[in-house]
Amino acid sequence: MFEKFFTQDISKNTPKKTFKIVLVETKSDLKNVLSEEEVAFLKAQGFKATVGELSYLSCEKIIFCLKKDDTLSSFAILSSKLPAGIYELDLPKEGFKWDDTLLGWALGHYGFEKYKTMPLKKEPRILKIAKTTDCSYAKALFEAICLVRDLINTPANEMMPKDLKKVCEGFTKTYCASLEVLEGKELLKANYPLIYAVGKASCEEPLLLDLRWSSKKPCLSLCLVGKGVCFDSGGLDIKPSSGMLTMKKDMGGAAHVLGLAHAIMSLNLPVKLRVLIPAVENAISGSAMRPLDVYSSRSKKTVEIGNTDAEGRLILADALFEGACEKPDWLINFATLTGAARVALGPNIPVIFSNKSEEITSLLRLSLEENDPLWQLPLYEGYKDSLKSSVADLSSTGSSSYGGAITAALFLQEFVPKGQPWIHVDLMAWNLKSRPGFPEGGEAMGLRSFLLWIQSLLKKRSKAPRSSQI
Repeated sequence: MFEKFFTQDISKNTPKKTFKIVLVETKSDLKNVLSEEEVAFLKAQGFKATVGELSYLSCEKIIFCLKKDDTLSSFAILSSKLPAGIYELDLPKEGFKWDDTLLGWALGHYGFEKYKTMPLKKEPRILKIAKTTDCSYAKALFEAICLVRDLINTPANEMMPKDLKKVCEGFTKTYCASLEVLEGKELLKANYPLIYAVGKASCEEPLLLDLRWSSKKPCLSLCLVGKGVCFDSGGLDIKPSSGMLTMKKDMGGAAHVLGLAHAIMSLNLPVKLRVLIPAVENAISGSAMRPLDVYSSRSKKTVEIGNTDAEGRLILADALFEGACEKPDWLINFATLTGAARVALGPNIPVIFSNKSEEITSLLRLSLEENDPLWQLPLYEGYKDSLKSSVADLSSTGSSSYGGAITAALFLQEFVPKGQPWIHVDLMAWNLKSRPGFPEGGEAMGLRSFLLWIQSLLKKRSKAPRSSQI
């Protein structure tokens, strides 16, 4: 799909006419790239050079105002505004992120229309690129982002644990990965009691998906764990109807690790990769877990259920403990875990926690540079007492309503062995409103930042492929 938005030979495409796009960042740039007559024409037209503003100088020439330091969003805006045609860029001389250009241009075409009986058939806007252009990085990211969005946007009746299993099976065929699946009561036999406890009330069997892949000469080991709650009713502590409206997105963590895994495998990064997805539906039936029930965990620690609507941390607990058993260089989990994180930072900024704070400063810096923000909150030990239970080793929710994102992270940390480098990502995975290239619905958040960070780790080991720039 990515390739249809670009061409290296305009003779093979229709329409034949090519438009040249002149890029500026401020109004003062106009006199440097246009003739006096063209500047006068734009002035007469009321062109103000505001971000995203576009104007036709002639039947073959267009002026567009970029958003400074955000090439990706700028080109998503541009490609979404233009009619079908072939376009060529009059590029700035320095500091231009080509990968962001390609990715933004492609994302400007994204739409989820799988269930439309009459989908919009908007012709692609085709960007002319040089024959030497390396599109592999942008292509891998575009496919990863679209995969994340499509999985989250798919309604729960077609995105249950067995459907996530099919996605993983597709990876085994495409990338020669291996997949092990534990299903239903096999989870109890294999000692994953918390995953089974959350999923046992549903007619859809709970699963643990264990996907493995490795390059020929890996120099970094990663274990990615994704929360796969395919629908969250809240269980016996049932959500109000308004709270369930977007709960098909509660498998957003699983979608993110699958998207990141796709990018890693597609780029053939020198990584030994393991992906663990506990996939369940948090439903209501006679076999549903109850508040104050006590369950053992894979780590043998016992957990008292504080609220059945705090189910994500339970399935992650078993999966994280298993993921750490092989001592990967990094154990990273993604989860749509707490409303408290959204209250703290809003819907667009994922919260991250890590037991190796000094080692993730580069990740945080990259996230700001890439306009793909992440924000760190502390694993504040002072709140740990709230997780005490009088009848079990831990309470799943704790005794306080304050600091919910932190106490959830502290709960997860109980299942990560000391010394294991770990990052926990608590994210929304959903756009509440649309903007060009980023429509309302499922969204990949932090994915670009993590892929760049993984590449930077590889680069330190002198084996990292670099993304292309011009």
